[in-house]
Amino acid sequence: MGSVRARSFRRDRRGWLRGAPPPRWIRALPPVLICTVAVVTLLSPGPLDIGFLLGAIPPLAVLSYGPLATALLGIVAVAVLIVPVFQLNRPGNTDLLTVCFVALLSIFVSYVRSRRDAQLDLERTVAEAAQRAVVPEVPQRVGQVRCAALYRAAQHGTLVGGDFFDVREGPHGVRAVLGDVQGHGLAAVSSVALLLGAFREAALDHPDLESIVGRLDRRLLVDAAQNRRDERFATAVLLDISPEADLVRIVTCGHPPPLLLHDGTAREVGSAPWPPLGLGLPDASPHGEGAVRLRPGDRLVLASDGVWESRDASGAFYPLPERLAALAAEHGDDPEALADQVWVDVLRFCGTTTVHDDVTVLVLAPDLAAPH
Repeated sequence: MGSVRARSFRRDRRGWLRGAPPPRWIRALPPVLICTVAVVTLLSPGPLDIGFLLGAIPPLAVLSYGPLATALLGIVAVAVLIVPVFQLNRPGNTDLLTVCFVALLSIFVSYVRSRRDAQLDLERTVAEAAQRAVVPEVPQRVGQVRCAALYRAAQHGTLVGGDFFDVREGPHGVRAVLGDVQGHGLAAVSSVALLLGAFREAALDHPDLESIVGRLDRRLLVDAAQNRRDERFATAVLLDISPEADLVRIVTCGHPPPLLLHDGTAREVGSAPWPPLGLGLPDASPHGEGAVRLRPGDRLVLASDGVWESRDASGAFYPLPERLAALAAEHGDDPEALADQVWVDVLRFCGTTTVHDDVTVLVLAPDLAAPH
C-alpha cells in the first residue's frame, strides 16, 4: 500500500451541503420529530394543535432517504395525524390533503435526488480513478529509499491540482521530483500529466539530471506550441539518489531547495538555481547540479510553495527550516509521521483549517543499512 496519504484522497471533504452524505443528526430528524409529536400529544391532557409539524416530515426525509423510506415516513406522519388516540385537534380535510400532497411531492423529489446522486457518485468515481492515474500513490519504499508523501489540493472536490511529485527507481538510481505548475484547474492538471509522463520516461532513459530537466522543459514548450496556449511554466526540484543511497544530486528549477535533516538540524541543500521549466532553458551544462553525501539517519524533505508561502495572521511566512528539526525530533525517523506533522504544524501556524494553495510534502529517507 502506498504511503502517500491515501486518506487525503479518500476522505470526503465536500461537506453534506456540497454533495457528501448527510450527517446522522439529519437522518434522525424525521423519526425523532414523529416520536416527539406522538409522545407530546399522548401526555397532554387535552388536544393540541401541532399537527402542522407532521407536514415537515416528508421534506426532511428527502434530505437523506430514498423514495421508499420517504413514502414510509409520509404514511406514518399521515397515520399519526388521523388516528384519534393522538387527538391532534381533529384535522380537517384540507390539513390532511395538504400533508398527503406534500408527502407525494417529497417522494417524487426523493426519487429524482436518488437518481442524480447515483449519477454524480459514478462520475466522481471515474474522475477519482482518472486523477489517481495522474498522481498515483508513492510506495513506502523505492529502491533503498523509504518514502512518504502528503498532498492536499487547494480546490475542494478535486484530488489533483497544480502540484506534482513522483519517486521512481531506474538503472541509475532513485529519481524524485516535486514541482508546482503555474495556475490551477484543468489546464494545470493537463500540464501535471505531461510533466509526470515525461519524468517517468526520462528517469529510465537519461543518466543525469540535466538531461531530465531538459526533457521536462521541452515537453512544456512543445505542448504550448502545439496547442497554442499561453506561456505556461512550472517550478520543480529534482533529486537523483545513487544506487547505494549514499549520495544525492540535486537540481532546483525556480523551486525552494530540499531540506536535509542531519544530526537534529535542518538545512537547505542544492545547487545554483535553474530557470523554471517551460521558459526555454539555455545551455544546461553551465548550471550544473549540487551533490550531497548522505549519512545513516539522514532524511530529505521537499515541500511545495503551499508550505513555504503559508502565512500567519501577521503575514509572516511559515519558517519550515526552523520548525522541521523540532518536528523530526518529536516523531523519530518515520517519514510518514513527519509528513503528517508538517501539515498539522502549517495549519497551527496559520491559525486555520485550510490553506489557499496546493500543499505537498515529500519525505525521503535513504536506508544506507539495507542491502541493495
